[in-house]
Amino acid sequence: MLKRALLAAVVVVLASATAVATAALLEFDTLVDAFNSESSGPGFDTGVLDKVDPGGPQTILLLGADKRWGGVNKGDPVRSDTMMLVRLDPDRGATAVMSIPRDLKVKIPGYERSKVPNKINVAMALGGPALAVRTVRSLLGIPITHVVTVNFRGFRRAVDRLGCIYTDVDRRYFNDNAPPYGGGPNYAVIDVKAGYQRLCGQKALDYVRYRHFDNDVIRAARQQQFLSDAKNQIGVSDLFDDRKELLRIFGRYTQTDIRDGDAILRLMRLVVDSAKQPIQEVQFPGDIGPSYVTVTPKNLHAAVERFKNVDGTERVGSGPTARKQRKQTRRKVNARRKVPTAPALQPAPRAAEDVAIRVATKARFRVYYPKLATPGAAYLVDDSRSYDLFDRGRTRHRAYRIVVRTGQIGQYYGIQGTTWSAPPILDNPSATRSSGKRTFDLYKDGGRLRLVAWRTANARYWVSNTLLYSLSNAQMLAIARSMSHIN
Repeated sequence: MLKRALLAAVVVVLASATAVATAALLEFDTLVDAFNSESSGPGFDTGVLDKVDPGGPQTILLLGADKRWGGVNKGDPVRSDTMMLVRLDPDRGATAVMSIPRDLKVKIPGYERSKVPNKINVAMALGGPALAVRTVRSLLGIPITHVVTVNFRGFRRAVDRLGCIYTDVDRRYFNDNAPPYGGGPNYAVIDVKAGYQRLCGQKALDYVRYRHFDNDVIRAARQQQFLSDAKNQIGVSDLFDDRKELLRIFGRYTQTDIRDGDAILRLMRLVVDSAKQPIQEVQFPGDIGPSYVTVTPKNLHAAVERFKNVDGTERVGSGPTARKQRKQTRRKVNARRKVPTAPALQPAPRAAEDVAIRVATKARFRVYYPKLATPGAAYLVDDSRSYDLFDRGRTRHRAYRIVVRTGQIGQYYGIQGTTWSAPPILDNPSATRSSGKRTFDLYKDGGRLRLVAWRTANARYWVSNTLLYSLSNAQMLAIARSMSHIN
């Protein structure tokens, strides 16, 4: 009787498993059909892509464009406004991401003899995604296994469908194409205020695409920060629950070689295996000139090696550009011959307290400001503000942001406070450290501090590093320890 009962149990389990597996495969086929039914336009020449072991790492080239390739005439070409490489490798400690500056000076295969130097984003206009793949592979010398071209309308739809993304905006981004904030109709109009907030649709797109008063390196760091925030807030279960509509959006507004069921299944497995890993930004070591971004062979080789071999502990912002910026900062400090209370810091100017007082008049909760600052720091009155911050349940919380400009192009750090007790940005600290009466939560990206946070009975506060992590860990901690409150 016992043997019969065990046999019956096994049969029931196997029958149930078979039914579930069959249903899952039918659902998967339906999803693939839904994706392919929405896809249109010219396909890709998959012969330009590299074949790798199905279980090995995959490198995906993401191309962002205003228009769909093949949907415009020769007089209105498509250029890749954004070029980003993502390397999925579950055997590594992180998912590597590297943005390629669109103004990078390169040799485009087949156009090497052109009398006019080419920017890398021209490859898309000349030969579509296939030529973009060939150009990137020729530049970096790494296999490209998949390519995805994203229409920006699809980016807006996807962000909205996912419930928007909370992100830490370092300063106010504004342009209305009128002096002094704009210089002509070729720049996108934007108005995104500083501070931690929820960005949806068009504002999210405006934020990640902005490049009017900074450069391609800063822009790439901003895009990678937004991508990291999205990954941390959206789990695999969220994607699965809304899989049908997301696949329809993906099919309608993207073009990709990933179409057949086997390729999708392999990539899905790799994505799930890599989901638990942090995103590791590898900064492209470009030198920015008046018309082009250039890179030396030595610096390019070092960046490629970091991209292929990330381990989750590499210091973000440790590339040649970041090292040069830190050396310049140290030289400025030595030239002033001041005795700072922390590495490369000095007493904050009176403007720090003045901005805090102004913000505190509307904050309606305690406002902290730093008594230490980086050399030459400027506290931006117009960018700093008090405001309402809504959580996903539409509960209103108060918040404030103090914006500090470092003096380096596109580099701003800030002090944030909010009565929201559990903002998503403060989930999962990397470590904690006590100093005096405060306990700080530390949030690292690689080995560099992105945030230093602390709590009071009624609010949460944090110091945000710049987009290129130009403040050292010692500076971040010293600024956090120097905080004093207005009320």
